[in-house]
Amino acid sequence: MTRTLAAVAAEAADCTKCRLAAGRTQVVFGVGNADADLMFIGEAPGFHEDRQGEPFVGAAGQLLTRMLNETLALDRGDVFICNVLKCRPPGNRDPQEDEIGSCTPWLVEQVSLIQPRVIVTLGNFATKFVLQTAQGITRMRGRTYPWHGRTVIPTFHPAAILRSGGESSRQFLELRDDFELVRATLATLDRPYQPDPVPRSEVVPPEPAPVIVPEAEPVPEEQLELF
Repeated sequence: MTRTLAAVAAEAADCTKCRLAAGRTQVVFGVGNADADLMFIGEAPGFHEDRQGEPFVGAAGQLLTRMLNETLALDRGDVFICNVLKCRPPGNRDPQEDEIGSCTPWLVEQVSLIQPRVIVTLGNFATKFVLQTAQGITRMRGRTYPWHGRTVIPTFHPAAILRSGGESSRQFLELRDDFELVRATLATLDRPYQPDPVPRSEVVPPEPAPVIVPEAEPVPEEQLELF
């Protein structure tokens, strides 16, 4: 029998698979719609996330919420938001290999249960991890990548936008462009997102407007080998 996302979250809450368990306040599993078409993946919880148990709740989270509202006309509850790591690394240091290995099964199960159609990777770490690439976010953003039957769209981490000057920065404009690409990509889905789920038999997908989406080289199917 397939487990529910709530059951996975309950098990993850007691995880002690790596050293991060000793210093965390709580596991930050993820929040949002368990049947979302759109999923956001970041790097790891920060100070505020560790305290509140929810990803992206500080200033970076406010910017993410704003982009959702203004560009996609969605709320946080309409999408699913999580990180690769579920516990905060000390001092927000970079994740270590064994920590990534311990947390990867949780992310695998999240993707498998939620079945998002579009995944937005936020920042260098999440993009390199999901797409198994050495390319940085500056070169990867602005395009879509086919990935195990889904579409991955890399963009800047909201915290990086704030550090680079916020709305006055070039990165902020590029973040807006990337969210427009997310909107355009969602519009092309044959099963558009429904904020209030209705029986599939009653859903008649609208004809999407023609959208030109930049092409990118396909990501090899063997990546991660877990999805």
